[in-house]
Amino acid sequence: MANSCCSYWFAVYFVISVTLGIIAISSVVHSSSKNSVQQVSPPSITHDISVNASNALRKAGFTFMAQLLHSSSQSPPFFLPPQNSTLFAITDSSIKNTTLPLYLLKNLLQYHTSTSRFSMQDLLSMSRLTCIPTLFRGKNVAITKVDLDPRKRSIEINNVLISNPDIFLDDQVVIHGVLAPFSSLHPQGILDFIHSSPCHRFNNNKNSSVTILEEVVKMLSSKGYTSFSIALHYVLDAIKEDWVSLSYATLFAPLDFDLMSYPSTLLDRTVRIHILPQRFSYKELSSLPVRTLLKTLMPDNNLEIDGVLDFMSGIMISGVEIVVPDMFTSEKFVVHGISRAFKMDELATALIY
Repeated sequence: MANSCCSYWFAVYFVISVTLGIIAISSVVHSSSKNSVQQVSPPSITHDISVNASNALRKAGFTFMAQLLHSSSQSPPFFLPPQNSTLFAITDSSIKNTTLPLYLLKNLLQYHTSTSRFSMQDLLSMSRLTCIPTLFRGKNVAITKVDLDPRKRSIEINNVLISNPDIFLDDQVVIHGVLAPFSSLHPQGILDFIHSSPCHRFNNNKNSSVTILEEVVKMLSSKGYTSFSIALHYVLDAIKEDWVSLSYATLFAPLDFDLMSYPSTLLDRTVRIHILPQRFSYKELSSLPVRTLLKTLMPDNNLEIDGVLDFMSGIMISGVEIVVPDMFTSEKFVVHGISRAFKMDELATALIY
């Protein structure tokens, strides 16, 4: 009888212990999972932006995607892109009859959402095989075709044409329409099919100033700005030492920049005044008031916004016109082509004295 009683209480104790253990583990896992989501999830676009984006998609004929972004007082949207992102909306004919389960559909939408904001003009300034990072597990898509013919001006991503560029343009999000999905819609194969496309990836080290500029050197050379590309490459090491924490940059590239025969001191100073330690698109520069000073990598040698003059088509900065705005753009840098180099006479005089 005593043994039976002990066995009974042992069984009760065992069940209670296991139950409490499961509750404790579940609480820790839930808490950990919640914290990790809070740490990695960027803020979503606002409700008003979501409504406007949904309406724009519907007007463009992308009804299925519009419904996924639609929100009401009764129900939240199925998918909300984060702020500062680009959504590639799949045409109705390619997705409306999908049999994907909801969690795979959300994965597909993440793969069609870039973690950076790119207008059509931004995409056209990129070269073939440029990486575009997405929300899906750090995977990327790739620009596979760029056609700059004025009659076409088209882009293909993962060999899929952007059929409806700039359906929705906002400071928080840009939406383009694409003819087909970037990956398979087959439920059995989607997780295996979604993978990073072969492309030229930028280094994501936010503190690597030299990496940003090295990418610019390659791009400038490919576009015919060889002399400025060589000069920039020549002074990279010195800039790296002085600007270790440079994360963003705006470069003004003159087409004619033959200074390699000049003293290295003049070359270094001249290149530095063509670089700003901030990222300014052409639109952002246009919005700055006249006489705004722009800090360069050369201390006490700023550039100045002159504005748009009647006889010039582009913005004037320190007496020089921007002739090729947004020639290259990325999340971290912008390159503008300019008509000539900045302050050459002033720098040469300062060097003599």
